[in-house]
Amino acid sequence: MIEYIGVLWKGKNLKEYRLEQINTVVSNQTQENIWSFVRGSISDSETVKKLFETYEFDIVVNLAAQAGVRYSISHPEVYIESNIVGFFNILEACRYDTNLKHLLYASSSSVYGNNKNIPYSTEDKVDNPVSLYAATKKSDELLAHAYNKQYGIPSTGLLFFTVYGPAGRPDMAYFSFTNKLIRGEKIQ
Repeated sequence: MIEYIGVLWKGKNLKEYRLEQINTVVSNQTQENIWSFVRGSISDSETVKKLFETYEFDIVVNLAAQAGVRYSISHPEVYIESNIVGFFNILEACRYDTNLKHLLYASSSSVYGNNKNIPYSTEDKVDNPVSLYAATKKSDELLAHAYNKQYGIPSTGLLFFTVYGPAGRPDMAYFSFTNKLIRGEKIQ
């Protein structure tokens, strides 16, 4: 049996749209019990703990995060809560999951900061984040590394760059630029 768990917090319109898309795909599947949806926050340790007690995970894919550099300037607490506390809760739950084979998690290209090496390389030093967002994602990488060394949790961090598509974040440049062009406005 394949289980997919989605955790959504603070139900924004875009997230509700994404959930509808997943439900449409899942409704066309022939297998039973391939999708369970839990509304909660990874920063709530009890929610995360309950998920790991309820389900047996072979692989955990954590794509939950508060993303974006600009918002981190005015709302740093949201980034600490989601990206640091939430990721710590995932790591702690993985630590006690005897079935777990791998943790896959989202990092960010922002960890490269003002790196001058182009193209970027996984060998580049990324010890000087230039935003709180980048610092939280670099912290996640360090936490995952420490949990691997201490508890043997194999993990892979994916460094996402500009993610785009029909359900992309509306604050990203490609949407902003396109909307301004359509309205005949100047792009700054």
